[in-house]
Parts: sequence; C-alpha cells; structure tokens
Amino acid sequence: MSNATSARPKPFLQPEYCKGCLRCIEACPRDCITPGDEINPLTGLRPVALHLDNCNGCSLCIQACPEPYGLRRQAARPCVGDDFELEDPAKLFGERQVANHSAGDVPDTFVPLPACDPMILKGTYAAAIGALLAGCRHVFGYPITPSTEGAELMAKILPKLNGSFVQAVSEVAAVNMMYGAGGAGVPCLTFTSSPGFSLMLEGISYMIGAEVPGVFINIMRGGPGLGNIGPEQADIKLACRGLGHGNTHALVLAPSTPQEMLELTREAFELSFLYRNPVVILGDGYLGQMTGIVKLPATLRRPGLPAWAVWGDRAHRHNLICSIALEETDLEQRNRHLNIKYAEISAHEQRSDLYRCEDAEMLVVACNTPARMAKGAVEAARAHGVKAGLFRPITLWPFPIDALLPVLPTVRQLIVVEASPGQLEDEMRLALSHAGIAPPPIDHVRRFGGLLPQQSEILAKILNYQEVLS
Repeated sequence: MSNATSARPKPFLQPEYCKGCLRCIEACPRDCITPGDEINPLTGLRPVALHLDNCNGCSLCIQACPEPYGLRRQAARPCVGDDFELEDPAKLFGERQVANHSAGDVPDTFVPLPACDPMILKGTYAAAIGALLAGCRHVFGYPITPSTEGAELMAKILPKLNGSFVQAVSEVAAVNMMYGAGGAGVPCLTFTSSPGFSLMLEGISYMIGAEVPGVFINIMRGGPGLGNIGPEQADIKLACRGLGHGNTHALVLAPSTPQEMLELTREAFELSFLYRNPVVILGDGYLGQMTGIVKLPATLRRPGLPAWAVWGDRAHRHNLICSIALEETDLEQRNRHLNIKYAEISAHEQRSDLYRCEDAEMLVVACNTPARMAKGAVEAARAHGVKAGLFRPITLWPFPIDALLPVLPTVRQLIVVEASPGQLEDEMRLALSHAGIAPPPIDHVRRFGGLLPQQSEILAKILNYQEVLS
C-alpha cells in the first residue's frame, strides 16, 4: 500500500495559470499547499506554494483547481525544463511558409452603373444602398429603432446578390460576426442605435487592436439608458473618445443629408480597408428617418481581397488576426504602430463643409440634422445684416481643425449648436487646445431628450450676440 501510494504522481504548479483562489488549499487533506507570498511578474497575482514532502498524490488539489493547466500531475509536466513558457499567438506558428498572391493584394475593380433618375430615399435606405455600391455583401445586426429599416432593406436585397444578412442574437454577437467577416477581408456592416452601439464597444476595441475593417452605422437616439427613440447626438463622446478599452480610435463621419448618408457610407468602406480600421458613421434619428433626393454614383465597386486576410486558402496560410500581445514590449510596439496610423488619419482625413465663412464674425458650428437648422439661421442672420457663417465638421474624429483655424481671425463669437450636452463643443475645444489656439468666446444652443435645436433659437442667439458686440 505504501509503495502504491508513493508511486502516484504528485502535483506540480504552473504559476502563470494560478489565480490564487486557494481552493486547492481547502481540498488538500495533508496541508501541503499554502498561500503564496510572492507576486508573479507575468500575472500580477500571488500563486500558491507547494510543500510536497507529505503529499500522497491523491490529486484532490488538481480536481479542485478551476484552471485546466494550473495544477497538473508530474507525469504531464512539459519537457522543457522547470519553466513553462507562455507563447504569443503571433509567434506560435513561426514565419509564413507560403507567399501571398504574386501580385500582393487582389485589387478592387469598378463596374459602370447605368444612368438612372434621382431617388427619394430615407437616410437608412440611402446608407444601405451606399454600402451595396461599395461592395458590401455581409451585414450583421440586431433590430433597434430608429435604424432597423436599413437592416431590413439589406435582408431583402442581399440574398439576391449572393450576399448574407444575419440577424444576430444580440449586438455583442453581431460585432463579433463582423470581426470574423472583416478578418476574412470582406466588407461588412452593421446598423445600430445608441444602446446597441454601447454593447458593441468591446468588439470594436478588438477589431481596432487586430486591425480589422468594418463599418458601423449608428443612428443616435435619446439617452442615457434606453431613453427614447427621438433624435439626439449624445454618442459623439462615445464614438470619438470611448471605443472600448485601451488605445482606440476610429474615423467618425457625420452626414447631414440622405445624399451624404449614401456617399459617406460608400467612402467609409474604402477608408476602413485603407487604414485597416473600423469606421463609424453617426447619424441622428431624424436623419435616419427623413427622406431626401439621392443621386447614385457612376460606378459599383467589386471588392478584391487583401493579402493580410484570413481567407482559408493556401495563399493566405499562417495569416493571423489577433489583438493579444502577451509581452509588454510587443504590446507597446503595437500601440506605437497604432499611434502612427492615427496620426496619419488625422493629417489626411479631416473633412468639413464651410458655408459663408469667408468674412464671418458669428460662426456657428453644427453637424448632422442640426446643421440644417443652423444653415437656415445663418441665412436669416445675413438678411439682418449680420456676418454669420456655418462651419460643419464632417469628420468628428479627427476634428477638422485645419479648416477651422483659417476662419477664426475674423470671428468674434463661436456658437456650437447640438442635440447633446456639449459633446461636439468638447471635441472642438480639445482640438483647439491641441493646436495651441485661444479661441474667441464660445457659447452654445443645446437641446436634449429627442428634441433638436430650432432655427429660431439659433437665430435669436446670433442676433443677441450681434447686439451685444456692436
């Protein structure tokens, strides 16, 4: 009996997998395990300590361990010495053994479209058509008002185009489906609204970290919480500053008409693959539902296939899509790479629309549907003899500071118009601060809860300041 007991393998500990839960201590009948007093530098946790002189190999501690590789029998010990080395997925399989396509990426091609009359479309439909014209044939989503019509249209059209629409069980599932499709190198899209967009942030962070393209159309509604289904612009902060944990940024486009919903959605796919990064399109609830005249472009894009894709064929063998970097130096290097990309986006992709800004003394800043009210207020102010102008940022990240700065020398008052508690104004102020510019006085017109600023409110603010300043 003694020989049989001594022959049973004793446990050994892989400290990298021990979370210090102490369940093994409770399970051990011979007090062979004690709490650890040293922090493991790889995990930041205190693994337990083994004292095996009195161990009979009963394996109760192994059965109690919740980690499959924390405590193991001596016979299962790795043959690499006493140290167990965690392996980074990016290094696990070594260098690529098969070259990519001889010409690198399979390029996009463009197919001419027959001429057609302008159409009357609501914003979500226009965005869906823009995605189809960009070559998107894979859409994943979960219904949420006021964006559902875009997904419904895709569900009707895509099967006829050999495409796929998948209604996921949740927004969390939808974004991870996009991770898979984008990782395969195909254009993919989701329609969502504010609460759903919040649920997608973890997946968006993974996509940014793994450099996976994808387009997110967020038709913003009132909040916080479930709020209501009225229009709001309260996701600007989320899209520009809160795309998941860590060092995350994505281009944020803010259309103001159904025509721009089509054009910017179409362009978003090109930008997403150019920078290997998600792109966010922010529209408010009115813009998603309102109708407008939409003209189609002259061509349809037929997507190629990027060389980095995880396509599953021989030419793409050993490609890896992954956002994990176990070594701190590797993760720092990846973040430096991302920062270089963000700087390139900031330098080359700022977009804005300036209306009567050449001599403006009163400058209104607005985007999405409120920019249309603001434009009417500027026209009315000009009729009153006030030199007013409208600066409409089309990219909210990066904020188009390069176009704003030349306008400021004549400006005596900035008025930010938005359906949120200052989130657009915060982006403008931050961009001005980074540029080292002391701006003119800044005031605002704000509405909340599904209400949009009205032309009369904006005009009253402009005329009031004109009277004060004169």
